[in-house]
Amino acid sequence: MSAARTTLRLATASLRARRRRFAGTFTAALLGVAFLAGTLVMGDTLRASFDSMFAGAASGTDAVVRGSRVVTVPGQDRGSRQTVAADLADRLRAVPGVAAVEPDIQGAGQLLGKDGRPVGGQGPPTLAGNWITDPRLNPYRLAEGRAPQRTGEVVVNRGAAVRGGLAVGDTTVLRTPDPVRVTVVGLATFGGADGMGQVTYTAMTRADAEKYLTAGPGRAASLLVRAAPGTTQRRLVEVLGPVLPQGVEAITGQEAAEENTEMISGRFLGLFTTLLLVFSGIALLVATFGIHNTFAIVVAQRTRENALLRALGAARRQILAGTLAEAAVVGVVASVAGLLGGLGVAAGLRALFPALGFPFPEGDLVVSTTSLLLPLGVGVAVCLGSALAPAVRAGRTAPLAALRESTVDRSGTSRARTLAGVALGAAALAAVLAGVLAAPSPWLSGTGAVLATAAFVVLGPVTSSYAVRILADPLRRLRGVPGALAGRNAARDPGRTAATATALMIGVAVVSLFAVFGASLKATMDRTVSRSFAGDVAISAPAFGSGGSGLSPALAPAVAALPEVRSAVGLGRGVAEVDGSGHALTVTDPAALAVGLDLGTVEGRLDSLGTDGIAVSAKEAGRHGWRPGSGLELAFTDGQKLPFTVRAVYDRPDLAGDYLITRAAWAPHRAQDSDTLVSVTFRDGVSTADGTAAVERTAARYGGPEVQTRAEYAASSAGGIDMMLTLVYALLALAVLIALLGIANTLTLAVHERTRELGLLRAVGQTRAQLRAMIRWESVLVAAFGTAAGLLLGVLLGRVLVTASASAQDSALAFALPSAQLAVVALAGPAAGILAGLHPAHRAARLDILPAVAAE
Repeated sequence: MSAARTTLRLATASLRARRRRFAGTFTAALLGVAFLAGTLVMGDTLRASFDSMFAGAASGTDAVVRGSRVVTVPGQDRGSRQTVAADLADRLRAVPGVAAVEPDIQGAGQLLGKDGRPVGGQGPPTLAGNWITDPRLNPYRLAEGRAPQRTGEVVVNRGAAVRGGLAVGDTTVLRTPDPVRVTVVGLATFGGADGMGQVTYTAMTRADAEKYLTAGPGRAASLLVRAAPGTTQRRLVEVLGPVLPQGVEAITGQEAAEENTEMISGRFLGLFTTLLLVFSGIALLVATFGIHNTFAIVVAQRTRENALLRALGAARRQILAGTLAEAAVVGVVASVAGLLGGLGVAAGLRALFPALGFPFPEGDLVVSTTSLLLPLGVGVAVCLGSALAPAVRAGRTAPLAALRESTVDRSGTSRARTLAGVALGAAALAAVLAGVLAAPSPWLSGTGAVLATAAFVVLGPVTSSYAVRILADPLRRLRGVPGALAGRNAARDPGRTAATATALMIGVAVVSLFAVFGASLKATMDRTVSRSFAGDVAISAPAFGSGGSGLSPALAPAVAALPEVRSAVGLGRGVAEVDGSGHALTVTDPAALAVGLDLGTVEGRLDSLGTDGIAVSAKEAGRHGWRPGSGLELAFTDGQKLPFTVRAVYDRPDLAGDYLITRAAWAPHRAQDSDTLVSVTFRDGVSTADGTAAVERTAARYGGPEVQTRAEYAASSAGGIDMMLTLVYALLALAVLIALLGIANTLTLAVHERTRELGLLRAVGQTRAQLRAMIRWESVLVAAFGTAAGLLLGVLLGRVLVTASASAQDSALAFALPSAQLAVVALAGPAAGILAGLHPAHRAARLDILPAVAAE
C-alpha cells in the first residue's frame, strides 16, 4: 500500500510539474470524449422525445385495424400496405367494447407557403389526410381556429404554418399532386409539439381526402378504434378479430405507436447515431496517435529521472504504474470535462440538424447512465492504451541510464516493422482483389481496406525519413539554411514524425475517401442522365428524401399538347411482388417512353404491353431466365395476384427501372397516383429557351414544379450527395483539428527537448525569425507528409469502395477523381501545418540564449 501511494504521489507531482506538456493530450481526449458523449446524449434525447410524442399522440387510440398485406421494396423503410374499406367502420361500431371508430386516410400532400414555395420536401415526409372528428382518436390537437367543415378547408400543423408564413384565414395551394386551392382554418399540434419534427401535415375533410388522396371513395389507410370503459387494448383486439374480413388485421394502439416510433426514431435514429459514432471513433483514433506521441516523448525525456528512481530502489512495475497513473489522471480529468462538453455538442446537434431538414423533435436533453459511463470509460481507456507502450519502455529503463544524457525515442525503423508492413500490404491486396474480382463482397473489400490502413500506419516510420527528405528538397532551395534544418529535424526521428503525421493521415484519408465516393456517385448520375435521358428538358419531383407529393399525372398530357412539344412522357411509381419478391414498378406509356428515354436495344415490342403485359430489363430477364413471351405473376397490395406476360426486354434500366407496366394495368391497384419525372422533347426548330418557357407556363397550373435542362436535372439528382458530403466534412473537421493539435503538441515538446540545441543555434548567429521559420517549416513538412499519405490512402480506399459497391450491386458505378476537392485538401494540409507550428515557433523564438545553452 505504501509503494502504491508513493507511486501515485510521484505521478501526481510529475503531472503538476509538467502540466503544460500534457495540454495537447488533455485537449485531444476532451474533444474525442465530448463528441462521443454528445452523440449518445443526442440519441437518448431523440428516443425519449419520439417515445413521448407518439405515446401522447396515440394515447386515445386503443386499436388500429389495417390491411395485413404489405409489399416491401428494397431501400424502403416502410412497405406499401393494403388499404381497408371505410364502411367496415359501421360494422365495428356494433362490436361490444367499441366506443368509437374513425377512418384514417393518409397520403402525400405538399403545402405551399405564403411565398409560393414548398414547405418541407427535402427529407422529412409531407403528409396529408382527413381530419378525424373524434378528439381522442385524433393524434393532432387544435391549437388555433377550427376543424375543416367544407371542401377546400384544411388544418395545418403549427410548425409547418410557421415555416410557410401561414396563419388562420390564409389561402394557399396543396399539391396532392394535383394542385388544390385550400384555406387554412386551423392550426394543430402533435403530441404537445408544433409537429412531428420537420414533417408537415395537412388535414382536410374526409370527402376531400378520399377525392385527392385515394384511387376512389370508400378506402382508408386504417381504422382507428377507441375502446369502451373497462375494455383493455388487448381485449379489444380479441373481440375485433372474429368480425374482420380476410386480409385485415387488428393491433393494439400501443403496438401501433411502437411501430411508428421504430420507423421514425428506430431505423432513422439507428443510422444517424451509427454515423456519428463512426466519426466519434475516427476522432478518438486520431487522438490516440497524439496521446501516444506525447507520452513517448515525455518518457524519453525522463530517461535519466526514471534511471535515478531505479537506482534508488524503484521497481520496474512502479515506473510502469507511475506512467500509467499519469495517463489515467489525464484521462479521467479530460473525460469528465468531455462529458460536460458533450452536453454542448448535443445541444449544437439538436440545433443543427433541424436546420438541415431532419425531423428532430424539440425537448430537453436526456442523459442515460450509459451515456455518462461509456464516454468516461472510453476516454480513460484511450489514454491508458496510448500510454501503455511508452510506459513499458519507461519500466525497462536501466539504472545505468542515469549516467547518460537524455535521449529520445527513435524506434520504428526496424526490419521487423518493415516485414510486418509489407505482409499487411500483401494481405490487404489479396483481400481487396478477392472482394472485388473473385467473389464480390463489400465486407471482404472492407477488410482489405482496414488492412491497407494498418499497413500504412506500420510502414509510416519506415517511409517517413525518405518522404520528408523528398518533400524538404525544394524547401532547402527556397528557404536556405532554415529549410534545410527543418528537413533534418523532421527526418531525425522517423517514429515520432510518422506517429504525428499518421493522425492527420487518417483524417485526410477519410475526407478523401468520401470525396472520391461522392464524386463517383455524381459521375454515375451524370453518365446515367447523359446516356439514358433523351429529352430536352425534365420536370422532376425532389430527388432526395421522402418529402414532396410528386407530379400530377395530368401534367405530361398537358405538356404533350403544346405546339412546341413533340413528346412528353411521365414516369410514375408502383409496387408489387414479382414472383414472390417486392419490386418497384415504373408506370408509364412504354411506347412514348422510347422517345423520352434511351432504353438501348429492345427485344420485343413496347407498344404491345396492354393491361397484362410487362417490359423488364435485360439484367432481370437474365436473372430469371425470361424472354419475350415468358409468363410471371404480379401480386399487388390490394391482394390481387394476376398473370403477366413479358412482351419486351430492354438494355438500359438507369432511369426507367427494371419493370415497366402501363397506366391502364396499374390503375385498378393504385392508391394516390403521381409521377416522379416527365421527360419533354421539343419539336424540330424549337429553341430550348422558347420550349422551356412554354413548358413552365403549363407546369405553373400544376403546382409549379421546376423545369430543368438535362445538365440541371443531373445536378439536382446529385443534390443530396452534396448535402451529405457537407455534413461529413463538417464532422471530419473535428478529427483534423485533433490531428493538428497533435502536431502542435509534438513540436512544443520537441522545442523543450531541443532547448540546448536551439540555444546553440542562436549563439552561432541564427536570428529569431530564422528560428521561427525553421520550426514552422518543420510543422509544414510533417503536415505535408501526413496529407500526402492520407490522399494516397483515401484515393485507394475510394477506388476499392466504388469497385466493391458496383460489383456487389451488379451496377455500373463510375469511378471519378474530384480533382478540385483533392487539390484543396492537398493545399489545406500544409497550410494547417503552418497554423499548428505558430505557437511552438513563437515559444522557441522567446528562448534566452544563455539559459538555453546551459540547459540539460
